[in-house]
Amino acid sequence: MSRPPLTIAVAQPSCVSYDVETNVAAHAAIVRAAATRVVIFPELSLTGYELDAAPVDPADPRLAPLVAACTAAGAVALVGAPVAGEHIATLAVDGSGARVAYRKMWLGDVEARRFRPGPAPVVLDVDGWRIGLAICKDTGVVAHAEQTCAAGVDVYAASIVDAAAQAHVPDQRAMRICATHRVVVAVASFAGSTGGGYAETAGRSAIWSSDGSVLARAGTAPGEFVQATLT
Repeated sequence: MSRPPLTIAVAQPSCVSYDVETNVAAHAAIVRAAATRVVIFPELSLTGYELDAAPVDPADPRLAPLVAACTAAGAVALVGAPVAGEHIATLAVDGSGARVAYRKMWLGDVEARRFRPGPAPVVLDVDGWRIGLAICKDTGVVAHAEQTCAAGVDVYAASIVDAAAQAHVPDQRAMRICATHRVVVAVASFAGSTGGGYAETAGRSAIWSSDGSVLARAGTAPGEFVQATLT
């Protein structure tokens, strides 16, 4: 059975630390503007990279504007938040609501003081397209891409935060994953300030073809997104 083309966007919303309501509004605006089937947001995008932020419940009524935007756009938004059980997570949000889709498996040293590693790789199916999920340090661990792609994926979708001085790192990792696994890589990277000591983050969210060529790349400003259509 043939599958439709997949429209996908990577976004770097403006972020106010700890302010879930304001950040949800920024996410919802991007989902409406992008008008794509999938929108990927950075690590901890709903709270900022604040490692002491309160967990976000997928049933939190503050997420309602994002659910409504996904309903209107027919979109799945992959957003970052701390969740109960002490995990850094990706929430999948669509017209039916929000759920915890993936828990970060490879934690940074400071993150590990609070959070626990997630149990296993996750692959989402969207219209027959298989999307493997990753959060930041996961992308630098060869075994993570190996285990995720072994499940059969079309897209390796990563939510990250990097300092501006480390802007080259996501490119290097994406190229390695493309070359090794022949999958599309989509990386949503924070831009601007996002807390947690990140006064200036890297931006430059991007989508790479399975051959390693860049399909779309954002600049360094908060609020940008770029998109591509996969066939």
